[in-house]
Amino acid sequence: MDLTSILPVLAVMLGFGVAIPLVSYSYRSKARSAGTLSEQIIASAEKEARSLVKEQQLEAKDEALKIIQRADEEARTKFQEVRESQRNISSREIKLDNKSENLDRKELDIKKVEAEVSQALKEVNTEKDRLDALVKQENERLERIAQMTQDEAKNTLIENLKEIAHSEAAQLTKQIRETAVMTANKEANKIVISAIQRSAADHTAESTVSVVELPSDQMKGRVIGREGRNIRTFEQLTGVELIVDDTPEAVVLSGFDPVRREIARVALTNLVQDGRIHPARIEEMIKKATKEVDEEMRLAAEEALSELHLPAFHAQIMKLIGRLKYRTSYGQNILKHSIEVGWLTGLMAAELDLDGVLARRAGFLHDIGKAIDRNTDGTHALIGGEYARKYGEPDPVINAIESHHEEVPMTGPISALVQSADAISGSRRGARGDTLESYIKRLRNLEGIATGFEGVSKSYAIQAGREVRVMVESDKVDDSKAQSLSLDIAGRIEAEMTYPGQIKVVVIRESRSTALAK
Repeated sequence: MDLTSILPVLAVMLGFGVAIPLVSYSYRSKARSAGTLSEQIIASAEKEARSLVKEQQLEAKDEALKIIQRADEEARTKFQEVRESQRNISSREIKLDNKSENLDRKELDIKKVEAEVSQALKEVNTEKDRLDALVKQENERLERIAQMTQDEAKNTLIENLKEIAHSEAAQLTKQIRETAVMTANKEANKIVISAIQRSAADHTAESTVSVVELPSDQMKGRVIGREGRNIRTFEQLTGVELIVDDTPEAVVLSGFDPVRREIARVALTNLVQDGRIHPARIEEMIKKATKEVDEEMRLAAEEALSELHLPAFHAQIMKLIGRLKYRTSYGQNILKHSIEVGWLTGLMAAELDLDGVLARRAGFLHDIGKAIDRNTDGTHALIGGEYARKYGEPDPVINAIESHHEEVPMTGPISALVQSADAISGSRRGARGDTLESYIKRLRNLEGIATGFEGVSKSYAIQAGREVRVMVESDKVDDSKAQSLSLDIAGRIEAEMTYPGQIKVVVIRESRSTALAK
């Protein structure tokens, strides 16, 4: 091997020998620098960690202090509330204790009173037994002395009382007559004042009497009948007074109830035309006249509906409408008044673009309650509303009937229109008169008092309220009771009514026996 081939190898080996130490030194130097840097980083991190821990500890302490403070405040508040509740409870316990003591005292007082009452009752019962025994002994002693039984003594006492009563009655009658003579001027003044107050006599007479023409004056005797039996039968069956006076070829029917008076007029007219006048025929003609008047009332109701262009009502409502033909209010015919109110209400409703048919219906029915029997309790507005509701009238119509005198609140404009139309119709000059209404009301009250007694079947006020005739049921009222009944009715009339002059009470008891011959 020559030197030239060995030199490259030596150069390479020499280079590795020099490079290896240099590289080792460089790595050691870098390692030392990295160690120093890591120590610095660790130290800085530890410092920051300690700083963060300290800050967290401070914040935690502050938060803990705040929590403790809030807890203390809540505890103090709760404590105050508890103390207040304890004071309230203590106060209530004291009050309850006081009430309990009061109740205990009252219970003791009640028991004491009960004991006293019980003892008093025992004493009263004992005393009653003793007195009963004494009365029994005394009665037995009196029976032995008088040699009479209790019934015999009672009859004797009744006879003695009758004689005393007759004697006192005669003396009282004498005193009344003497007093009447002494106070004649005073009574005369009262009669004159009463006549002045009732100065609207012509208007009343026109509304409460009917005249029936006769073919001749000889017919008056047949109308009266033998001993007046025909006229008595006629008045009892109709409740209308038949006046036969000096008026040529005419008799007068007087009665405040226009329906009864019309039935009497029709019946008497038919009797006069027939010529056969006796009690049985009178009764037959009155029944026939009743049917005729019912038919007239039905036709009147249909004519009123036709005039107002209204559809038909329920059959019961139609009957009530027909009765309005013979009813008056302050002298004003109610059927004509109702038709007028119906038209006025419909006209005003048309101006306001309301239902004209419904308005006329409500206005026409507003006084339907006045056709119902006067013995029904309540005002005519409420009674009419009840009947309208019963027979299916619409709610606006029912409210208009009930509210037209402001007895119930109005619920619609039609009710207000009905009230206005009613006022317009009633306020026309001469439409109404207060005297007639007061007169009729007094006679109705008079009949109502009489029919309020047990055993009375019918009653009629006649002679302008100066007489009331009372029909009684013969099986419930005997002759002796009929006399006492007339006195009772007269006493109640004196106590409850104000009237001029006197009112005669006549109680009529009639017995009928019927048999069929087959």
